[in-house]
Amino acid sequence: MRRTVLIIVALSSVLLSGCASFIRSDVIAFHDWPAEMQNKVYVFDRQPGQENNLEHQNYENLVRAELTRLGFVEAQNPRAAILKVALNYKIDSRDVRVVEPVADPYWPYYGAYYGPRWRGGYYGPYYDPFWYGPPRVTYREAQYEVFKRELNVQITQVRDGKKLYDVSVDSDGGNGSLAFAMPYMVKSAFEDFPGRSGIPRRVKLEIKE
Repeated sequence: MRRTVLIIVALSSVLLSGCASFIRSDVIAFHDWPAEMQNKVYVFDRQPGQENNLEHQNYENLVRAELTRLGFVEAQNPRAAILKVALNYKIDSRDVRVVEPVADPYWPYYGAYYGPRWRGGYYGPYYDPFWYGPPRVTYREAQYEVFKRELNVQITQVRDGKKLYDVSVDSDGGNGSLAFAMPYMVKSAFEDFPGRSGIPRRVKLEIKE
């Protein structure tokens, strides 16, 4: 009995593996970053509607923390800035249909009521269902709503508008809260700054509870 329960638990863990506590993001950065850039003083470049937006301010704080880690300094006076940092983001959803395995928790427990037949007779009360086979797996069609979360961060020179860094982050998941995913997406955007230009990569970060 205990062995059968362990098998069912193990199988359930496999079936639920899609709910692992990770966020995966597809990241691609294009850049023309100078090899030696000493003065990395920046200012945020906000579009209309972003100035007095609390959600946007929260996302700026996430970007600010990453830039500070990389040695950037935010200008106290915007006129002293050498760089401008702009960020844009959005979230969309789509329906996805999948065929997924489902473990039958009652297999092979029907023997508890009728006794699995064997050669015209019945097994006794000490029958071990483990030897009758592993839990039966059936399949069902399910429909899920999947959210596509997008982030773009650009760094340009103030004096001539030359674009130095342009990174895009795409992340799909079942959580429709952009605020939930944004900390991981921002970290993914700057994980290997500036990195190799034009080379797509997959970043996997563990979700912190």
